[in-house]
Amino acid sequence: MNDFDEPSEDEVNSYYKKVKEEAESSGYHLNSNPEFTKELLKSILINEKRYGYGACPCRLASGDRGDDLDMICPCDYRDLDLVDYGTCFCGLYVSGEILRGEKRLKSIPERRPSPEEREKIKRGRSKILTELSEPVWRCKVCGYLCAREKPPEICPICKVSSDRFERFM
Repeated sequence: MNDFDEPSEDEVNSYYKKVKEEAESSGYHLNSNPEFTKELLKSILINEKRYGYGACPCRLASGDRGDDLDMICPCDYRDLDLVDYGTCFCGLYVSGEILRGEKRLKSIPERRPSPEEREKIKRGRSKILTELSEPVWRCKVCGYLCAREKPPEICPICKVSSDRFERFM
């Protein structure tokens, strides 16, 4: 893929296969409409090329990875949206109920806080002090917790990178 080309059909198909396998091995389900799902994945690949990270196509990326960490696919809101609505905001991931046709899709409200609210949350977290011998790190995507000097390079549960962790305690 060069600077001006969209990902090829082979690249999209390969990415689809990889994401589907990773999702299923972790207990998640992709949308059952392969054309729709591949269009979303194609957009994630375009964002990867454009910004250097796979920003979810359902939200406007800033181009600053630090500002967009919460919306790198899989986003921090995926699990909450799956529980509350049966699908994530963009519809890439769906619940088993949706997949089996036991629940119908409905509109999903935006869960991501405004930039001002996100900044307020960051300031509040930085004020927390602890006397633990090691900091506790939490994966913002899946909730995995670990107590160690630094977060793991890759989350052992959902496979996101270490910058998706936050100091929890």
